[in-house]
Amino acid sequence: MTSPNESESESQQIKRIEQEIDNFRKEQAQAQAKAKELLQNEDPARGITFHEDIFRLQQDKLRLDTEIQILQVKLRRLKSTW
Repeated sequence: MTSPNESESESQQIKRIEQEIDNFRKEQAQAQAKAKELLQNEDPARGITFHEDIFRLQQDKLRLDTEIQILQVKLRRLKSTW
């Protein structure tokens, strides 16, 4: 059994990780919205393309997916010992 101080620390860690996950999800939604906007504004016939920006935003989304997955594993681990 953990002491009250350790439990409080774990509780704070859980809250912090949950907040980080929420922040990453917000960033992810913003990146997706921006990529969608750029995709809609492209006009290849007139030479207006944003393929580099769209690719970068897609890579950011994948990076954020990975960050979220890592944090979810940490969260599950903390909650299982809590």
